[in-house]
Amino acid sequence: MGNSMKSAAFLIESRLAEAEKGNVNACFDLGVIYSTGSDGADIDLVEAHKWFNLASLSGHDESKACRAEISLDMTPREIAEAQREARSWLKHTTRRAA
Repeated sequence: MGNSMKSAAFLIESRLAEAEKGNVNACFDLGVIYSTGSDGADIDLVEAHKWFNLASLSGHDESKACRAEISLDMTPREIAEAQREARSWLKHTTRRAA
């Protein structure tokens, strides 16, 4: 694993930990990482859409625009999958917080 892959994995893990605590900016950051491939991460529009969706549910306006923008490059099936994954994440984190 090269350094860029290590830094991407570390960045994603640290942002995931923050997202699990309900940090909206961490959700947005994950959307950016997956939509742009920043820090050596693989581009994954389904993951990006999921994170932008989660951030926008918490009122993060910029993520709404980003979600709309990447939706243009996604199939309806990919968007449906991203929405399913976002719902699954919400159930998972709500259960853990309870």
